[in-house]
Amino acid sequence: MKQSLQLKLGTSLTMTPQLQQAIRLLQLSTLELQQEIQSALDSNPLLESDFDEHAGEQLQEQNTPATIEHQAHDGAESNRESLNGESESSADGDWNSDIPDDLPVDTRWDDIYTNSSHAGGEGEEYALEQRNAAVESLQDHLLWQLNLTPLTPIDKLIGETLIDAIAPNGFLDINIEDLAASLDVDVEEVLAVLKTIQQFEPVGCGSRDLRESLLLQLRQLPENTPWLAQALVVVGQYLDLLGKRDFRQLSRRTRLSETQLGEVMRLIQTLTPYPGEAFGGEEPQYVVPDVIVSRRDQRWLVELNPETTPKLRINDAYAALIRRADNSAENNYLRDNLQEARWFLKSLQSRHETLLKVASCIVEKQQGFFELGPEAMKPMVLANIAETIGMHESTISRVTTQKYMLTPRGVFELKYFFSSHVSTDSGEDASSTAIRALIRKLVDAEQPRKPLSDNKITQELDKQGIQVARRTVAKYRESMGIPSSSERKRLV
Repeated sequence: MKQSLQLKLGTSLTMTPQLQQAIRLLQLSTLELQQEIQSALDSNPLLESDFDEHAGEQLQEQNTPATIEHQAHDGAESNRESLNGESESSADGDWNSDIPDDLPVDTRWDDIYTNSSHAGGEGEEYALEQRNAAVESLQDHLLWQLNLTPLTPIDKLIGETLIDAIAPNGFLDINIEDLAASLDVDVEEVLAVLKTIQQFEPVGCGSRDLRESLLLQLRQLPENTPWLAQALVVVGQYLDLLGKRDFRQLSRRTRLSETQLGEVMRLIQTLTPYPGEAFGGEEPQYVVPDVIVSRRDQRWLVELNPETTPKLRINDAYAALIRRADNSAENNYLRDNLQEARWFLKSLQSRHETLLKVASCIVEKQQGFFELGPEAMKPMVLANIAETIGMHESTISRVTTQKYMLTPRGVFELKYFFSSHVSTDSGEDASSTAIRALIRKLVDAEQPRKPLSDNKITQELDKQGIQVARRTVAKYRESMGIPSSSERKRLV
């Protein structure tokens, strides 16, 4: 084979570290972004936060809201000023020439960069902090009470074994005989310790089934509690009828009138079926809205949340120390950090501009929702926004994940405004979100003793020109956590 040299021309996309940073910042949530900013401030001496007494006022002026037609452009300019600050010194001005005006974050980098909001070791560190900050578990709470109870060493061992076998819902997940055999103790001794644990808070933990859990809670109530005796009978003897909501048979068996049975039901409903549910979960995750939507002068205005839009700038004192002809280690260190700081500011600017542009487009397309509520939501997919603002769907997906919008109707994740479409009689498409809202409205307005079946809901929707199958109604109902009609039937 003859060897030869050939010259070929070609183009390829390269994922630079700076572009990786820009894309990663784009998909971070507000809380994660604050951590990223703090990390950058701690590691880069050329980057500082502007905490002067007028910073808040300046940011508020720069982020003055505009109508949705002009907000994307005006907001981008204001945030560019906010990020760069007023620290354009002569010493570092030329270093900005290497940074492009627009970062190519709107590129499908799926094969290079994942769509995850965490990256590398920082995600692991964040998860570790979350674990350390977790609330007290059910086992911890029960063990604390066990250690305060005077018990023999063997009984304490039995108690620890029992608590370890209690499931997150509070029920005992072990056979008593097997436990007694494994510890070489009598079953009666295990039952005695179990009875002690069942009196711990929350009452009912260590129950072996729902009936025992409810009975333990009822027996803890004062003896003069109205309808207590009747509730003990209903739970102890007729829990199966109660579960089936067969109130007619239940009334006949207990010889209680409809009104009396209703009072008993109200007492039972104050109990906790699963006593362990209050423990074992993580702390509630609070969200901070990235975008604020308000109504002014008959127009919807979109603006970035000033509290989540940091005002960062280059440190003038350090930037002034950089000398172009100096190749010392100290000067190179400052020069590299200056370049990193400028890239970081540019990445933040790109994130804010893209987020504002996407949010403004969402508000423009879903004005019916803001005017009338979820029932007026229009069907919309990522491609609709991507086509309107000229970006890739993957970019829209990153921008709308874990980003929240504060509206007069509440706080919503940006992804909430996207939904599939369902055909109607008029030929137009209805949003699945709007259909869910209509189903919720119908269920809320139904008679408690005559709840609407899925077939009936389908018929009611058909009267409004929305044609959906019964199984679709059932799927939407279940996704909202609404029980079936037989389960919703109740005496109240």
